[in-house]
Amino acid sequence: MSGVATSKLAVAVTLSGGLGQIGFTGSPLGLRAELESAQAQLKDFMATNQNLGVLPVGVGIIVIGSTPERWLPIFAKFKPAVVWLSFGSAQQMQAWTEGIREVASSSKVWIQVGSVNSAIKAAQICQPDALVMQGSDAGGHGHAKGASVMTLVPEVVDALKDHGLSHIPVLAAGGIMDGRGVAAVIALGAEGAVLGTRFIGAEEAAMDSDVREEILAASDGGESTVRSRVFDDIWGTNPWPQLYDGRCLRGAIYNNRENGMDIESVRTQLYRDTERSQVEEVSMRDVACIWTGAGVGLLKKLEPAADIVNQLPEEAD
Repeated sequence: MSGVATSKLAVAVTLSGGLGQIGFTGSPLGLRAELESAQAQLKDFMATNQNLGVLPVGVGIIVIGSTPERWLPIFAKFKPAVVWLSFGSAQQMQAWTEGIREVASSSKVWIQVGSVNSAIKAAQICQPDALVMQGSDAGGHGHAKGASVMTLVPEVVDALKDHGLSHIPVLAAGGIMDGRGVAAVIALGAEGAVLGTRFIGAEEAAMDSDVREEILAASDGGESTVRSRVFDDIWGTNPWPQLYDGRCLRGAIYNNRENGMDIESVRTQLYRDTERSQVEEVSMRDVACIWTGAGVGLLKKLEPAADIVNQLPEEAD
């Protein structure tokens, strides 16, 4: 949800009873700006809830390519409720976790992983406040080899128990689009749920209208979305380790690669299609990587974030 889940969306979710998250900003300066904005928007809320001890939003951090030293002063200053770490080794996560707890002890550390083995390693080495288990239905980047939350969550819950780590709560992410999904993962042993793609349909989400229209028009997510490394390969040197790929709407970029076109030819065709889009109508999914989850077919309309949050309990019954 980088670039989509800004402070505006995070605050709207928090004020509606959830815990809003600010997606990875790519730079400490960007995160500082988002947290300053969140702090200003939450001024009245904080005034009436003076005992919180934290800023009631979470922040996402992609560990790959980052070191904690540049980010720790921001955590120390703003004390976000949660720092959500993703995409890195258990050893890298450990350095981040220790640094965060040293400078912002009131902030919780969530670690996102996508397999049973990585969950156990992260739990043993980092002792996070929660594990976010990302299933293969999730949009955006994730484990190239993974399972849906339907099997991933209960296996992780059982494995944590077997290793004496059942005190670490599990949150489920990936393919959860409404209260039915929330109820399902709770039944599977999760203690909470994370919704990403559903909030693309929030009015407060930061997204180009043409891109959002493509997402709202999509259905049958198992067919209309695909996981592939081509969505990063297309831009040049891919910084993501082989462990990871990403889920986007299916379009010409994926189809050309899948049909045997080499990556340079895929790039050339993308440039041609982009130029063509200046003079005639071309589908956005053919000239952009539109990150979205397999649950996209359940996203029907644009609505306030508060409505999405408030519908979840009723949908879960």
